[in-house]
Amino acid sequence: MSVNERGNSESAARILDVAERLLQLRGFNGFSYADVAAELNVTKASLHYHFSGKAELGEALIKRYARRFAEALAVIEEDTTDAHTKLEAYAALYAEVLRGQRMCLCGMLAAEYQTLPPAMQAAVIQFFDENEAWLERVLERGRAEGTLGFGEPAREAAHLVVSALQGAMLTSRPYGEISRFQTAADVLLSSLARPAAVAQSARGATA
Repeated sequence: MSVNERGNSESAARILDVAERLLQLRGFNGFSYADVAAELNVTKASLHYHFSGKAELGEALIKRYARRFAEALAVIEEDTTDAHTKLEAYAALYAEVLRGQRMCLCGMLAAEYQTLPPAMQAAVIQFFDENEAWLERVLERGRAEGTLGFGEPAREAAHLVVSALQGAMLTSRPYGEISRFQTAADVLLSSLARPAAVAQSARGATA
């Protein structure tokens, strides 16, 4: 990569960093190119050099966010063994976003779904589909190994997990209390776990 290409890549990354923070705080319709340019102390024309329009910027934001989330899920797969611990680590990803006083980027976009360009709508759906597919595999594995117990199909349980965690983030935000989210997440995961798995998790937390 040439010096010029590296500079362009770094500039694009800075634009994405600022736009991501603004989106997670205000929503996609709550910021403009002018806001991003002002924070970076550059012209709007320089933003258009990297992203021809706000829709293209939005697509790039979702793709980068989804890639990072997928990488985090891969780490969970490597670092944890039983399904219940994987679910706890998954919920912790959401808690970490809240800790930074932000919301899930795709959760924010879901609230504005009807106003988004078609390509962004498709990318948001893909993000949730991929998350639910990963959760479905974890839930099926947990039921097979005996650490999880739930009556509905794993696909429906996966949808419940995503919906509940996104909702818990949203309702915790006005209070600025991570504990509200964590309580909701703990109750959710306990409802999916067999009693023995819950007891083992509790012992691990106090060890």
